[in-house]
Formats: sequence, structure tokens, C-alpha cells
Amino acid sequence: MTKHKNITSARVLMMGNEAVGEGAIRAGCQCYFGYPITPQNELTAYMAKHMPEHGRVFIQSESELAAISMLFGASVTGARAMTSSSSPGISLKQEGISYLAGARLPAVIVNAQRGGPGLGSIDPSQGDYFQATKGGGHGDYHCIVLAPASVQDMHTMTVDAFRLADRYRTPVMVLTDGRLGQMMEPIMLHKGPPPSVPAKPWALTGAKNRDPRSIRSLFLTEGGLEKHNLILQDIYQQIARTETRSEEILTRDCTCAIAAWGTCARIAKEAIRQARARGIKVGLFRPITLWPFPSQALVTLGKRIKNLLVVEMNTGQMLEDVKLAVQGRVPVHFSGFPGGRVPTVTNIYEALIRITKK
Repeated sequence: MTKHKNITSARVLMMGNEAVGEGAIRAGCQCYFGYPITPQNELTAYMAKHMPEHGRVFIQSESELAAISMLFGASVTGARAMTSSSSPGISLKQEGISYLAGARLPAVIVNAQRGGPGLGSIDPSQGDYFQATKGGGHGDYHCIVLAPASVQDMHTMTVDAFRLADRYRTPVMVLTDGRLGQMMEPIMLHKGPPPSVPAKPWALTGAKNRDPRSIRSLFLTEGGLEKHNLILQDIYQQIARTETRSEEILTRDCTCAIAAWGTCARIAKEAIRQARARGIKVGLFRPITLWPFPSQALVTLGKRIKNLLVVEMNTGQMLEDVKLAVQGRVPVHFSGFPGGRVPTVTNIYEALIRITKK
């Protein structure tokens, strides 16, 4: 385990889960609340070791429900706070995430996905796309969802997640998986002091010498909840206008493209390299924000290509957003790997060959 306070080199070798923890610390995370679950336990262990070194709060809660409730309580006071878990644990946190969104509270939530449904397996998966991007809990709300595809992404996106959470007063989810969390890669660490925490005039800090404040997600007066929901929708529209992100690789001349995120995107890069070597002009479209989904960028790409292949470690979840974006303008094909199966480069390359021969 790399101790961040001893890091002197420009690049360090870190495990994905630990890179998330280091990113959180460097982003000024003041409180971490978590409960053990494979395959994200290295993150909890990292925070247990390093948060106290900085005089910050680490609590191993008695359950996932307790962890998300503690996160709510810390955020109410204006603290930068986070929790993490893996798929079944995130399912247990859904009511609390809905409460955070309803109360307009910033929070960072990390999900290192594993196979499902149910307890499933401890193998990596992308089966939580629907849960993360469509709300998960009750009500009309969204979380900003960031999808790293490398250990470097896991580090830098965690830092950025705190900024986004504070800026928009909303939960932000970093959606990783067991493969990314367990792998090790050299990364560049976030430099400089922790980003400054913006003023939070809404926080509950005690009403001495000021008027009392109230934070709630319960609105019982006629029209009160509708007004609150419309305020949330205005915020979500602003997020969609300013924070939607995607990456394109070798798409300028491509006639076929792969749409993939996270682990699948990094595997697809090698399949694309092999296809290019054989004269097949294929590129990669990688959503970085799963919500807001980069629909417009995909529409623009779809006008230039003949086929689009969606690759996911599930039975077809981002696939639905892709189809909604292109609206039948280009044929959409799918190659899915559910239940903890990770595709190989050969799997993706062979799927490409099948659709380009049609």
C-alpha cells in the first residue's frame, strides 16, 4: 500500500481502489463512512489508515444503511463526505441517496460493481447502469454519474466528484467495477492543496446569532413538492448543458464505431487497434458521464458511420440510451457479457467482424 504522505515521485503505482481513496483525501474529504464488501474493501482499508493521519473522520458503520445515513448527517453540516460500496451494498443505500437528492445535499458515492442480481458474484460487472443513471431510489431525481476506465481516471474523477457535488448540491456517483478497483497502474497524483470548499450558506451549523435554517425532502403544503421538483429539474438541465462529457478515439475517418464505457472501453481500444491493422476503419465512442448521457455527441457521430456496436458487461443497459440517442439513424448492434464475465479483445474483435461483414 502506497502511503500518500511519502510520495515524492511524479508517477506512482497504485491499485484502483486505493487511487480513489487518495483522490478523496486530496480533494479535501472530511468524513468517510463505509461498510466492508468485496471487491472494494481496499478503499475502506485505505481510508481507515489515512483519514485519521489527517485529523479527518473515518467510521466503519454497522451497515450500509447506517453509512448512507451518516453521510447525510455530515453533508447537512457542510462537510465534504463520501461513502463507498459494491452493488448489493449500493442497493441498500438507495433510499438514502434519494433523500440526499431530495434535500439537495452534496455527497460522493463510489460503486465498485460486481455481478448480480442478488448477491451474484464478486466478479466485475456493469450491471448497475440502470440503477445509477435512472435514479435507483424513489422520485424524480438524478445523480451525476462518472465512469472511469483506468486507475488514473478513478483518482482524478474522485477529485472532480467533490467539486461537482458541491457546485450543484447533488450526489455524485463514481461508477467503477471490481476489475478497475483491483488492478494496479502508474498514475499522476492530484497536485496542490485540497480544492477549497465553497461557502455553504444553507448548511446547518447552529442558529446562534442567525435565523434558523431548514433542510428537508418532505413537502406537505399544496404545490410545495411540485415547486421543489421543478427546481431540481432546472439544476439537472444546467448539469446536462455544462457537464456532459465523452471521449472519441479514431472516429474522424471511421465507418464503424464501438460505444463502450469503463472496463469495456479500455478493452475495446485494443480490439480497434487490431481491426485498424487489418484495414477496418473503426473508432471508439466512450461516455465519461453516464448521466448526463452524451447523446448529442453520439448523434453527431452516428451521422458519419454505417454501424454502431455497443459493448457492455451486462445484458444491454447503456444500449437503451444509445438507441434513444441515434433514433434509428444508424444500425445498433450489441455484444453483452453479464454475470461477472469480462470480454476479451478477441470477443470484441469478432463481434466487429460480424457486423462489418453484413
